Amino acid sequence: MASSQDQIGILLMAYGSPEDLADMPAYLLDVRDGRVPGEELIHEITRRYTAIGGLSPLLERTREQARALETELNNRFRNTRRGVKTYVGMRHWQPRIAGAVEEMAADGIRRAIALVMAPHNSMLSIGKYYQALDLALEGREIEFTRITSWHTHSGFLAALAEKLETGLSLFEEETPYAIFTAHSLPTFILDHGDPYDAQLNETAATLASRFSLAQDRWRFCYQSAGASNVPWLGPQIEQVVAELAEQGQRNLLVVPIGFVCDHVEVLYDIDIGARQLAAAHGARLERTPSLNASTAFIRALADLVTEHLGLEVQEP
Repeated sequence: MASSQDQIGILLMAYGSPEDLADMPAYLLDVRDGRVPGEELIHEITRRYTAIGGLSPLLERTREQARALETELNNRFRNTRRGVKTYVGMRHWQPRIAGAVEEMAADGIRRAIALVMAPHNSMLSIGKYYQALDLALEGREIEFTRITSWHTHSGFLAALAEKLETGLSLFEEETPYAIFTAHSLPTFILDHGDPYDAQLNETAATLASRFSLAQDRWRFCYQSAGASNVPWLGPQIEQVVAELAEQGQRNLLVVPIGFVCDHVEVLYDIDIGARQLAAAHGARLERTPSLNASTAFIRALADLVTEHLGLEVQEP
């Protein structure tokens, strides 16, 4: 068994979601950086959570990914003195990033790697997580390696391709029109050279090429824009679905390349909202399965971690 000096901490960070609908006002207050949410917004988000069963599975899925990653890495390190322990920290709810860092310090972790569970880099997404991590690390002696983007990592693309193949198999008569999606962000990020939009389009184009999708059989768009008055990156999925249906596209496959597990933006915004919109326009809309803790995705994460740490491992 590895000592604390030989043990490497892996911190997986995700957005966070309330574990009780009664906490929705406090959760939205946190998401909005202290700006009090209106009753209309609280009601709408609560309605969406209720529609998917009352809770988002985000925390549960992230913990499953963490456990699977820990098992995979410790199996690879089985013939070494190293060991791995994973930790989960949320940006906007419990368990907080700061709490995870405190737990790591208590466990004697001195070397660690931080990974946001979002493959595409942006100052408004990945950057915010690392700001929270910096605050949590004040006074701590933990050396962190930080991963900022992994949108073209071969293992990640292979895991996505596996799910895309599953999604394509749902349509027997014809190849569906593929709609690659990710969470929208305010457009002002582009004024600062933010790589988010370019990285997402690169991931989408790479997958489309891998499956030999013609240029007129796929497109990338955004979803889940926030409730604010600033412009958000587009086009939005609602616009794209309506346009494609009006053009005669009857089979649509959504591929959420910006998300790595099930949560409300997948289970409601796509599975309910986009699907109902497509049906209203006479089209069928399906979605590729989420990566969650699939074997291919966990192996991709393990590869990513070992590559960034520069470690030699015993392959399973």
